[in-house]
Amino acid sequence: MPELPEVQALVDFLAERMIGRVVTDVELGSIAVLKTYAPPPDALVGSPVDGVVRHGKFVDVDVDGTHLVFHLARAGWLRWYDEVPATRVRPGKSPIALRVRLDDGSGFDLTEAGTKKGLAAYVVTDPTAVAGIASLGPDPLAAEFDEDAFAALLAGRRTQVKGVLRDQSVLAGVGNAYSDEVLHAARLSPFALAASLTSEQVSELYQALRTTLEAAVLAAAGKPAAELKDAKRAGMNVHGRTGEPCPVCGDTVHEVAFADSSLQYCPTCQTGGKPLADRRTSRFLK
Repeated sequence: MPELPEVQALVDFLAERMIGRVVTDVELGSIAVLKTYAPPPDALVGSPVDGVVRHGKFVDVDVDGTHLVFHLARAGWLRWYDEVPATRVRPGKSPIALRVRLDDGSGFDLTEAGTKKGLAAYVVTDPTAVAGIASLGPDPLAAEFDEDAFAALLAGRRTQVKGVLRDQSVLAGVGNAYSDEVLHAARLSPFALAASLTSEQVSELYQALRTTLEAAVLAAAGKPAAELKDAKRAGMNVHGRTGEPCPVCGDTVHEVAFADSSLQYCPTCQTGGKPLADRRTSRFLK
């Protein structure tokens, strides 16, 4: 799933190519992808793109005051064309869920692989009309999001710190991958309770959060949409690297698997050398 750094890179990529261009057509390949009905997608046609911004993991394309907002979810992605194929999208006949054409012949497809559909698009006059945006917590890279604000978010939360980092209503934009990376950088167990962290641990976690995301944003900047997935994988120290050596200490990266996801961590760096038990059979180490 694209997270804050990749979504920011997509936003920058689209802004460079779309601002000032006029939308000439919007084609739906999947009726289910569109979560709103008013205004209709045709409301975008004939108007210029004024801006492209990010809200957490949401991309917001401002078309003269009408917004095309989308969330790529787990298996969605964006395919950019300098010249969009002339053939029109046929509903249900391909992975293409939505296609946008611009007046210079360029445009993009939103695609989704697999049978478990999560890709979502919205056409709205106010982005906060999208429930997922309205409920977002603060952006971790916002200038005003300082260490005190972060500490206030954690205070009193008797929940595991990995879950807190991933909760979009608490913090916008961080998902499974970067929460693994942030916790590794902070040398914290994924299952330590947020409220139990010392002030020193909170400070280290805040610094790890900022530096990890800032480095990932910088690494993704300027890359075409087609290269962002590989760039994300290449930048990971522990996430997706089960069985490989930790680049910090050399210990073997371990995994805890769930029904539909998994996390990775380094026992030496994060859990005092002790492997975490599988949540399905045992309690996690704190």
